[in-house]
Amino acid sequence: MPVSLPDFVLHHPRLPWLLDASLMGLDAERLDALQWPEALSAMSALEQGAIANPDEQRQVGHYWLRAPELAPSLAQGQAIGETQEAVCAFAERVRSGQVLTAAGLPFTDVLQVGIGGSALGPQLLIDALAPVNGGLAVHFADNTDPDGLGRLLNGLGDRLRRTLVLVVSKSGGTAETRNGQLLVCEALSRAGVQPAAHLVAITGAGSNLDRTAKADRWLATFPMWDWVGGRTSVTSAVGTLVAELAGLDTTALLQGARDMDAWTRDGDWRTNPAALLAGAWHVAGKGVGDRAMVALPYSDRLVLFSRYLQQLIMESIGKEHDLEGKVVHQGLTVYGNKGSTDQHAYVQQLRDGRDDFFVTFIAVLGDGVGSDLQVADGANAGDFLQGFLLGTRRALNAAGRPSLTLTVPEVSPYVLGGLIALFERAVGLYASLIGVNAYHQPGVEAGKKAAADVLELSRDLRAVLATGPATLTTLVQATGADLLELGYLAERLVRTERLVRDGAFPGGTYRLRKGSDA
Repeated sequence: MPVSLPDFVLHHPRLPWLLDASLMGLDAERLDALQWPEALSAMSALEQGAIANPDEQRQVGHYWLRAPELAPSLAQGQAIGETQEAVCAFAERVRSGQVLTAAGLPFTDVLQVGIGGSALGPQLLIDALAPVNGGLAVHFADNTDPDGLGRLLNGLGDRLRRTLVLVVSKSGGTAETRNGQLLVCEALSRAGVQPAAHLVAITGAGSNLDRTAKADRWLATFPMWDWVGGRTSVTSAVGTLVAELAGLDTTALLQGARDMDAWTRDGDWRTNPAALLAGAWHVAGKGVGDRAMVALPYSDRLVLFSRYLQQLIMESIGKEHDLEGKVVHQGLTVYGNKGSTDQHAYVQQLRDGRDDFFVTFIAVLGDGVGSDLQVADGANAGDFLQGFLLGTRRALNAAGRPSLTLTVPEVSPYVLGGLIALFERAVGLYASLIGVNAYHQPGVEAGKKAAADVLELSRDLRAVLATGPATLTTLVQATGADLLELGYLAERLVRTERLVRDGAFPGGTYRLRKGSDA
């Protein structure tokens, strides 16, 4: 008798990819009732170039990055192909020593300065795939924390003189990235290096960063298009340039994403893994995100995949309003780390605590570069890893806790490209099913505006103190600000030696430190 897979289990017709949602408590009738025609039609329209982000009147074209011939205009398709060719050519020239430092030496390191999607996706690629030898050593400056950047630069030491710096910002005005750029350039100058000879920009055409890079004659610039969002930019130059510099095979990465895109265009949720994922999320969380997703890859190489999914899913799905403008407060919370480490951490709660989640296990069949030493009873370390995954899956199921399992053959550029593409499309389909815009981020923009207001308040505080010492009460009266918020700002200025506080907090008197440019 031929063997057939259980319901809600999909196997790729040619590749060892397996998606098993059989333990999610799904019901075919409930899945059939979801708005699949509308969701699949919206996805098809998006790929054909429809305005998919109505807030900004933008197309959404990350799928074209691995299939330029599908771009709705010849110009877009040509730009994608030409950019990838230019990325590979430039990286090869750097790795082969044709592009040299200001001192005429080969580059040994690359530092990518960016935040959010301009860092997290590339970090995933490098952490999962970078070979021990074969390319430049890669570092990331992904925050505006001066201590963090200072530690990074101190760790580079003299190698900073042989470090290529990639500055990544689509708008060219992202504050965290600009701060990192300025601090890195200052460090290069202190090291006796002309910064422009070490700098590359990845940015939107005509942005402030683009104009600066061209005016100062940086080594190169590569485009970021307004139809590619940060969290879906990893298969653009944002991810492929640093990957090529590290010696990774981006052709295989893009092919893996391309092949997954083809599989996930299937019009039936029963045979489309992205649709099955989206449907499982919908049923598990009752369409309102009632259950969190716990991402548990059983692979050290995929430890950052949980963080990558946090941004991809939560920034896309976490929305106050639906497409009709109604307040819905949608979301799908994601957290996780890796197995089997987490069996010694929060899996205890998953098994015995609150029943408010579902687990996404990611199993890797191969052992990579690991040893095949038999550690016990004919089993190697990888056999134990698989045993812990299947054992945890079994234990959770026995306790009535839902889970799905995604099995891949290995962690390679091709497979990682497929994983990225699978979840990108699942997010887009799920967003359509619940009626939200997956491609904007108004909450992020609100946070940026509030941060700008706070910086303005800090300037107001110092302007008041320029006229003489003042207590918090006086500062509140002069600025109209919240007392605690003003206190936070004043205490930071004291700690960083730009203000002096006479007396104990909160009743002391603040004054400008003599000689400070606070």
